[in-house]
Amino acid sequence: MSEWQIKPLAGALGAEVIGADLRAPDEAEMDRVKELLLAHKVLFFPGQAVSAEQHVALGERFGRIEDHPNLRNPFTDHPGIFELAATHGGVADEWHTDITFEDHPSVMSILHMVKCPEVGGDTMWTNLEQAYAELSPPMQDLCENLTALHDALPHNRPDKMSIHPVVRLHPETGAKALYVNEHFTRRLVEMNATESEALLSYLTNWVKNPRFTVRYRWSEGTVAMWDNRCTQHFVLNDFQGERIIQRVTIMGDEVSAAKSSDYEPYVRPGPLSATSRHDRQLALFLKTQRGQGEDAA
Repeated sequence: MSEWQIKPLAGALGAEVIGADLRAPDEAEMDRVKELLLAHKVLFFPGQAVSAEQHVALGERFGRIEDHPNLRNPFTDHPGIFELAATHGGVADEWHTDITFEDHPSVMSILHMVKCPEVGGDTMWTNLEQAYAELSPPMQDLCENLTALHDALPHNRPDKMSIHPVVRLHPETGAKALYVNEHFTRRLVEMNATESEALLSYLTNWVKNPRFTVRYRWSEGTVAMWDNRCTQHFVLNDFQGERIIQRVTIMGDEVSAAKSSDYEPYVRPGPLSATSRHDRQLALFLKTQRGQGEDAA
């Protein structure tokens, strides 16, 4: 490890690690990787070219891994690996944190760049802790009192939903982070539909501020890992040809709120009307949750 070179890539987050071998790291090397990941939030290890088995084994060193709950691989059938290929529509070109529509979403992701174009196809990440910290104190207070409804609509599964705090705590550092994204977050729960639209749009655009981001130019064989508890990412769809990534996803995150909300969920009162459609999904989710609670009791 004394030969590892750590090269920070941006002021907000991101570092490249030169000299590490991820094929079979020992315990001391794993401890160093985990320490660096907490410090930089996203790490890049060029020139790795790990096998599928080594990729999965690396993920298992961090926790429980799962295949993607909704999408299927175009080429690879290895259990535990999720694959995206551009020729099969696999370009994640909206800002998002992985799988936030689950009650216990992704802790982190480990990506192997199998094939990439000569030009384009870079990925960007943003630091959600810095995005929260640079909000004004009144906006921080407001956000800490809110929760948000997330769903899997981009995967044609709007019925798969979960509610998470708008501001969450990192379980290892205690840092606060914004936890809404343009891909999976549909609604601020405690606000009416038009209020939610205005504030959610502001927050999902705020996290894109270049000051919070890092952009990485890929080379084939690079392995990247990032902390889904405090980052979002975005793929630039500016390339031609094939781009194939394979990802191992560590699941089981416990999303803890920075503060308990003082407010009840908002669903438009009164008889059904044309505008009721804005509350329908939230009302359905809350009704389902109440029914499950009654069954459990």
